[in-house]
Amino acid sequence: MLKLAEFLPAQPDRLWDWSRQMGVRHAICKCAPELTGLNPPWDIDALRTIQRRFKEAGFTLHGLEGDQFDMSRIKLGLPGWEEDIVRYQQMLRNMGELGIPLLCYNFMAGVGWHRSASDVPGRGGALVTRFRVTEMPTERLPCGDVTEERVWENFERFLRAVVPAAEQAGVRMGMHPDDPPLSPLRGVGRVLSRPEGFVRALEAAPSPANAVTFCQANFQLMTDDAAGWARRFAAQAKIAYIHYRNVRGQADDFVETFHDENLPGMVGMVRLYGELGLDVAIRVDHVPTMAGEDNAMPGYGHAGRLFAMGYLKGVLQALEIPYE
Repeated sequence: MLKLAEFLPAQPDRLWDWSRQMGVRHAICKCAPELTGLNPPWDIDALRTIQRRFKEAGFTLHGLEGDQFDMSRIKLGLPGWEEDIVRYQQMLRNMGELGIPLLCYNFMAGVGWHRSASDVPGRGGALVTRFRVTEMPTERLPCGDVTEERVWENFERFLRAVVPAAEQAGVRMGMHPDDPPLSPLRGVGRVLSRPEGFVRALEAAPSPANAVTFCQANFQLMTDDAAGWARRFAAQAKIAYIHYRNVRGQADDFVETFHDENLPGMVGMVRLYGELGLDVAIRVDHVPTMAGEDNAMPGYGHAGRLFAMGYLKGVLQALEIPYE
C-alpha cells in the first residue's frame, strides 16, 4: 500500500501541524547537522532524538533523504573518503536498529540539484523554478572537471561498500536521479542522468537493499517511456520510494509546475503505481511558491505543498487506490 509521506524538518514547525491535519503520518527528514544542531545520524543518539520528536508528534520517521553529512569526499574520491564510508555504514546500522527503513540519496558530485532561475512567473503569478542549459554559468566548479567514468568509479566503490551494510540493517537505499538529468554539468560527469545508469548501478551491487527513488518528473525528462521504466523497476522489486513532481519541457529546458497541470501524465502515473501494487512511501515534491510566501526555499513553499498533497489524495481517492 502506498504511504503518504511529507518531507519535514527535524524541528517541529507549522508544516508538522498541517501535515497531521492533512492525515499524513509518515515523515521523511534530512538530518544533516547544519539543519538539526545535532551530530550527523552516524551518531545513534542524535538520530534517536529526532525519531523520538516525530513519534511524540504522531509521526513515524519512515526515511532519511539527501546528504546526511558532507559527501563530497566520497563522491569526488578525495582523501578521507574511506572514513566517510565507515560513517555511512554506521548510519545505516543505526537506521536499522531504530527501525527506519528508507534512505533516499543521490550521487551528484560537485553540485546538487540545480536550477538556472527560481522566480519564473507561473500560473496566476506563482513563482516556479526553471532549468535552461543556456543560462548556466560557464565557469568551472571548485572541484574542476571530473569525467563521468571517474564518478562511476567512485559510485560503484561506494555501492559495493555500503549496500551490504544496508542489507544487513534492513534498510533500502533508493538512489535519486541527477537533477537536472544531464551529464556533464559544469564540467562534472553525472551518473544517474539516464535510465541505463540505474541499471548499471543496480547491477554493481545486487541486493534487495539497492533500489531506486522513482522521481517521476526526472524520469519523464530522461525518457519518453517513464511508465515503462516504472514497470521494469517494479517487476524487479526495485522501487523503494516515489517523488511525485510535475514538469513541462525537456531535460535541457524545463520549468516545474503545479501538480494539476499536464493532467494525463500526473493521473496516469498514479494509476500505474496502484496497478503495480507498490508498497512504498510517496511524497509530493517541488512546488510553486504561492502568493504571500517568500521564495527563500524555491520548490518547498508550504502553501504549494498543501495544494499538492490535497491533489494527490484526490487522485488516489478518485482512482480508488488505497493508501495510508
